[in-house]
Amino acid sequence: MTRWLVTGAGGAVGSDLVDLLTAQEADVAARDHSALDVADSEALTAALEEIKPTVVLNAAAYTRVDDAETDEDTALRVNGEAPGVMARWCAEHRARMVHISTDYVFDGNAAAPYEVKDKTGPVSAYGRTKRAGERAVLAADGNVHVVRAAWIYGARGTNFVRTIARRLLAGEAVDVVDDQRGAPTWSRDLAAALIALGTADVRPGLWHCAPQGEVTWYGVAVAIAEELDCDPSLVRPTTSEAFVRPAPRPRYSVLSSRKWANYGLPVLPDWRESLHQALTVAREALTT
Repeated sequence: MTRWLVTGAGGAVGSDLVDLLTAQEADVAARDHSALDVADSEALTAALEEIKPTVVLNAAAYTRVDDAETDEDTALRVNGEAPGVMARWCAEHRARMVHISTDYVFDGNAAAPYEVKDKTGPVSAYGRTKRAGERAVLAADGNVHVVRAAWIYGARGTNFVRTIARRLLAGEAVDVVDDQRGAPTWSRDLAAALIALGTADVRPGLWHCAPQGEVTWYGVAVAIAEELDCDPSLVRPTTSEAFVRPAPRPRYSVLSSRKWANYGLPVLPDWRESLHQALTVAREALTT
């Protein structure tokens, strides 16, 4: 019987992983940050030895992108070193690992969706630490999978969709960049796809899992307004130069799911379809 361990179980993807596995009556152990600090390698190893999972779904991450610019050491322990500890344990114990990575490992200068084989070049501390985690996982040479995803939002945690929805429902105007392109990924869609990969008969390696289509952040905000019956004119386009942050953001974050689809894994729907679904089934959670 498959025994699952979900790390980062308190976040958007982690909580959806736990919800979906629980609904399937799976044998799942959930560990959020309060129960397991993955940066503590001794505690992490002890938890692995106690739980003895056959599949580890690692949704734990340091995701404060701007804070990582001045706290890269902490981000590296969580995003770079901890995944390596898990991957080496899994390799030694013949367990499978599915590790979530990010579009931030790329420089964002592409003009077509990134394939898994494309050269990386992170431009932020967060991106560098996530790339270090990818290398550490793949170096374990076991049944390990790295899945890059982008622009994730869900019913839990702080994310773009929840923030914009709350402000629009309050009648506030929002300025949103119109020169960064990607595809918003509903955490519930991603969680279901990761669970499928957890037991799929495929070779280990690197994957991209993204919804169909692409859009700018401004376009996403307008879509949110339309879905919530708010005035779309409350959304005002701006540029990255006018909205400077400590960490640079990739201008282009579209990931190609070609390999994912070619191996028969469940392809995510179009981003707009999922946004509609997310705001329909979880409107209260997404907007409070």
